[in-house]
Amino acid sequence: MSGPCTFLRPRSVRRGAALTLVFGCVVAAGAASGLWDGGTANAARLPARSVARAADRAEVARAAAEAVADGKSGSQAAEEVVSRSGDRWGAVYTAREYEDVRQALDGSYVGVGIWVRGGHGGRIEVARVQPGGPAGHAGVRAGDRLRTIDGRTITGQPVTDVVARLRGAGGGGGPARAGTPVELGLERGGHAWQEPLHRERLAAETVTARRWAADRTTRITVGSFTRGTGEQVRRAVREAPGGDRILLDLRGNSGGLVTEAVTAASAFLDGGLVATYDLRGEQQALYARQGGDTGRPLVVLVDGGTMSAAELLAGALQDRGRAVVVGSRTFGKGSVQMPSELPDGSVAELTVGHYRTPAGRLVDGRGITPDLAVRGGAEGRARTVLSGLGGGA
Repeated sequence: MSGPCTFLRPRSVRRGAALTLVFGCVVAAGAASGLWDGGTANAARLPARSVARAADRAEVARAAAEAVADGKSGSQAAEEVVSRSGDRWGAVYTAREYEDVRQALDGSYVGVGIWVRGGHGGRIEVARVQPGGPAGHAGVRAGDRLRTIDGRTITGQPVTDVVARLRGAGGGGGPARAGTPVELGLERGGHAWQEPLHRERLAAETVTARRWAADRTTRITVGSFTRGTGEQVRRAVREAPGGDRILLDLRGNSGGLVTEAVTAASAFLDGGLVATYDLRGEQQALYARQGGDTGRPLVVLVDGGTMSAAELLAGALQDRGRAVVVGSRTFGKGSVQMPSELPDGSVAELTVGHYRTPAGRLVDGRGITPDLAVRGGAEGRARTVLSGLGGGA
């Protein structure tokens, strides 16, 4: 997809490619949550998200301030400190880059409206086309082969790098703005052509639902947890026909806003604990709302691309005995990061804590182990498990 992708990589390849993602696991937004202490007013308006080990916040700020006083780049100096710290998910963004991150978390992105996947022999294929986007208007279809972007071949390239190029990220800069041109080299049935497009700001589609009437199963797929995703999950559950079983597909979900994951958990729980986390040594807890649907049989699908907020949701439903988790071990990204604004307007995000499932399991570096480990054909196995759980309420 030319917006949020499915996999978050370490800091060494973060700039450019990682800006195409819905980042990490946001714990809270703003001072109203009570999670901010001693930060600037600007910092208090920036959301926290999940990462892995810590860099020293004071050292990062000091390095940036000294660099600015010497007429140098504060963000570059801060990046060097974070790099030396070993904070794997620590990040420093320019003001423009961080604005792109915030917009992604708000559920929008600049791109052409296609999802891409890797194929045999390094092929890059169009997996899905967003209706109403530039690619959709131009007649691009799922299954088309994507050969080049702006004349540069992409065969054999990592999908995250392809996504970055679709968004215009590269050379250390942030994604391109709406209205910028991009030319795709495509192939379909042996016919190759060039398709000139202009990027647009598009709404990310994070929740989709599909129903199989034959076995009364509704699959709810959640691509990421951007703003509003939790309520979309709740709505999808409410709209599923009575008696339907629910297959919650979190495969490839790179995370997002933790508050949205908690809201999604509320669709299946009648209140109670979703997760705990430590914030600079102080324990905090996250609770589901009351009134969720606790009667429908529920299976959660996960894989190695299930990360952060998605792991929190899967772990909560598993620990609470609400769902059977099927698939492969999840990524294991369960630490909390908070941002602070630097003197030149850039933003440093540094690790401040870790979260645990309701049973006290640490997710970071370990992931969620499925109840049923499946290498291939996970969805078919998940539907088989669902059929054995009986009908819904």
